[in-house]
Amino acid sequence: MAHAEGERYFRRFDRYNRGLHLALMISFLGLAATGLPLLFSGVPWAARLSRLFGGFETAGVLHRIFAVVMLTTFALHVGRLLVRIVARGENLLWGPSSMVPQPRDVHEFVGHVRWFLRRGPRPAFDHFTYWEKFDYWAVFWGMAIIGGSGLMLWFPELFARVLPGTAFNVALLVHGEEALLAVGFIFTIHFFNGHFRPEKFPMDPVIFTGVVPEEELRDERPGEYDRLRREGRLESLIAAAPTPGMRRYGYIVGGLALTTGVFLLVLILRAVFY
Repeated sequence: MAHAEGERYFRRFDRYNRGLHLALMISFLGLAATGLPLLFSGVPWAARLSRLFGGFETAGVLHRIFAVVMLTTFALHVGRLLVRIVARGENLLWGPSSMVPQPRDVHEFVGHVRWFLRRGPRPAFDHFTYWEKFDYWAVFWGMAIIGGSGLMLWFPELFARVLPGTAFNVALLVHGEEALLAVGFIFTIHFFNGHFRPEKFPMDPVIFTGVVPEEELRDERPGEYDRLRREGRLESLIAAAPTPGMRRYGYIVGGLALTTGVFLLVLILRAVFY
C-alpha cells in the first residue's frame, strides 16, 4: 500500500512487543523447520532437510533450543501482562484495547460475513479484530498442549514419576498432530490475514515498524480512530514515520519469514500426498 508524502503515523506496537513477536516468529519457524523432518522422517525430503541442520539428532537438539526461546518469550509476555494489570492497574481484561473475546467480536464476525456476501457494510473494527484475538489465544492453547506434551517427551523420567507409561504415547501423538495443525494454520490463515489480503499484499510491515499511517488506521479500524478522536487521545499516539532502513528491515525479515513458511507448507503438502 502506497502512502502519501508527509502523512501522519500512529504508534500501534511498542519496541517490547515487536521484539517478542520477532523472537516468537524466529522460534516458531525454527521449531517447524527442525520438527517437520522428525515428524515426516519417512519421506525423501525429510532426510535432505535434516542434513541442513547436521542430521536428525542435531535437528532434535536445535528443536529443543528453539522451544526454550519460545517458552521464554511466552513467559516474558505473560509477565509483562501481570505487571501492567496488577502493578500498574491497567484495564486489559475488558474494553476496546483488550484481547479478551467480547460480545462485540461476535457482532463483528457476523457483520464481516455479511460484508463478504455483500449483505451489509464492513464492521467498524477497533484496536483488535476477532481474528487477531483468535490468533492470540491460539498461542496460549499451543503452549499448553504442544508445550506441555513437548516437555513430557523431553523429560520423561521426571514426568514418569506421576504419569503412567501410556501418557507418553498420547503425548507423542498430541505433540506431532497439534504442532502440524499450528504450523498449517500459521502458514495459511495467519499469513493470509496478516499479509496476503489484497490490501496488505505482499506484506504488512506494521509488526516490524510499529507504526501505521493515518489513512490506514482510519480505513481499516474506523472504530478505534473515531474513539481515539472522541477521547482526545489520537494526537498522543502520533509517531515518527518509519525510516527507509526500518522499512527495508521489515520487508527483508518479514519476506524471509513468509518465504520460509510457504516453503515448509509445500513440504507438508508433499508429505501428506506422498
